[in-house]
Amino acid sequence: MARRCELTGTAVMSGHLVSHSNHKTKRKFLPNLCNVTLQSDVLGRSVRMRIAANALRSVEHRGGLDAFLVKASETDLSQGARLLKRAIQKKIAENAVAAAA
Repeated sequence: MARRCELTGTAVMSGHLVSHSNHKTKRKFLPNLCNVTLQSDVLGRSVRMRIAANALRSVEHRGGLDAFLVKASETDLSQGARLLKRAIQKKIAENAVAAAA
């Protein structure tokens, strides 16, 4: 399982551990990944994802999983999240057509 957020694409970053004497050694910065179950209101089902805690805050701020995915860039999303985004967009379009008729 990759250490990458499924929604924001946040992954492992590398850098230096700097001592008091300014001696630098390599280290890794790991994202704070959480296994969560998010509810999709449009699709009417729950989705299990492995996302960063920061992404979870962003999802809550934007008003839920559906609003976050509609606004998110395709390049940052994982394959599963892309499929979910397309399904949500398709369902929203169907609902708009049904409401207009």
